[in-house]
Amino acid sequence: MDIRYWNEEIETADRAGIEKVQLQKLRVQVEYALKTPFYSEKLNKAGISSADDIHSLADLRKIPFTVKNDLRESYPYGMLAVPKEEVVRMHASSGTTGTPTVIYLSDSDLKACTDLTTRSVVCTGGTKEDVFQNMMTYGLFTGGIVLHYGAENLGMMVIPASSGNTLRQFKMMKDFGTTIVHATPSYLLHIHGKMGESGVSKDELKFKKAFIGAEPHSEDIRLKIESLYGIDAYNSYGLSEMNGPGVAFECIHKDGMHVWEDAYIMEIVDPDTLEPLPDGEEGELVLTILHRNAMPILRYRTRDLTRIIPGTCKCGRLHRRIARIKGRSDDMLIINGVNVFPSQIEEVIMKVPEVGTNYLIVVEKAGELDKITVKTEISKAMLTDDTRDLYKLKEKIREKLRASMTISPQVELHEPGMLPVSQGKAVRVVDERKID
Repeated sequence: MDIRYWNEEIETADRAGIEKVQLQKLRVQVEYALKTPFYSEKLNKAGISSADDIHSLADLRKIPFTVKNDLRESYPYGMLAVPKEEVVRMHASSGTTGTPTVIYLSDSDLKACTDLTTRSVVCTGGTKEDVFQNMMTYGLFTGGIVLHYGAENLGMMVIPASSGNTLRQFKMMKDFGTTIVHATPSYLLHIHGKMGESGVSKDELKFKKAFIGAEPHSEDIRLKIESLYGIDAYNSYGLSEMNGPGVAFECIHKDGMHVWEDAYIMEIVDPDTLEPLPDGEEGELVLTILHRNAMPILRYRTRDLTRIIPGTCKCGRLHRRIARIKGRSDDMLIINGVNVFPSQIEEVIMKVPEVGTNYLIVVEKAGELDKITVKTEISKAMLTDDTRDLYKLKEKIREKLRASMTISPQVELHEPGMLPVSQGKAVRVVDERKID
């Protein structure tokens, strides 16, 4: 395989070199954090009044955790560390209600952020000869524009298509020779079913890679995308609080996502005790950003569940890798006392060949008990007049789910295109239980 680097020196730095950079940058971030109303109080209470109180990376644990509600309570400028006149960009996290969580970037922050996303594109084998069609939503959401800047910085021709208008997406892919797209997994699955309507066949496209992210998904979803389009699909990870995409990316080996550790310090902690966990053990990902002076965020509890993959990658990069996000510590469903993650359900149903590309999990009350219903579309091949086949399929799915989750959900089968489709992040769970 042709391994490419954007910054070979830092990408192949050894552990001692990475940690030296991390400590230097952490001390800078602490100095900036102390300029904010939020962190000055928080750090002083923890006995940190200057960067001189950070002697080693072990001192990171002196710093209290930051949570999403801290950002909301500091809205709008309580976590801003530079004069407002130095801010060139703000973003707000998607999907929030009420007070949003915002981030701010200075010009130097934006350049550092762009450099990381360029690095991410290059590690998948992307070059300036590629044509990059960005199907992520633009606007306050970081997912679209941040990776746009990275691809553009590499010299790619960028098509800022955004999401929606499926027929136009395929027309642009054909007319302009798109080779790489960036989209949510659910949107890529959705638009494949519309390819026939577009009048474009797969053989007419130069499409060879997809960057997928913004929503948890199983390995089976990735494999399904690769099979349907005949491409390579690369997992990525990011969140608005950490500048969006570019926190972690798969390389050409697709063996876990490299966290760019010169830009982030990652920890894996037990979500209940908040104690650190060893490499290989699953827990909650905690991140400290090291390249954003306008708005530093220290020890941010992402609520995302993953693990550090032990060992090194064949690509030569020594930045540690994380496994795909299993779910969120606060997304877990408790069904009559049983813990269930939506990703568990997805993993089961996507291995059933007769199942389509869209599904919905509905949780409601049936008397005093919880009731979970898995609604899934079926493939066109299952659209027959023989209801016995549909009954067998429903029972097959139900048995597989029962074996996986130890509870017995209801299963509803729907014709292709009948379940609601989101053009942004897919809404996979509707919890209708009323909790007092």
